[in-house]
Amino acid sequence: MSTLNTLYGPRFGQQYAPTPFMLRLGRRELSITRDFRKRFYPVNPILECDTGVDAGHLEVLLFGRWLLVLSKAR
Repeated sequence: MSTLNTLYGPRFGQQYAPTPFMLRLGRRELSITRDFRKRFYPVNPILECDTGVDAGHLEVLLFGRWLLVLSKAR
């Protein structure tokens, strides 16, 4: 399993982020963690979808707090 450091790279200051829970579903990985980034736009309070920081990633923000990242398995 990859760690949060390899998932996001050094751009987001993840050294202060909690360790994610990783789950592999076939050729995809699901990473679940608390959202630690400051967002400079209004966020939908229930469900927010966005592209990830890397190609092939999908980020889903639930209730403004939980971040689900779908990515290719390594």
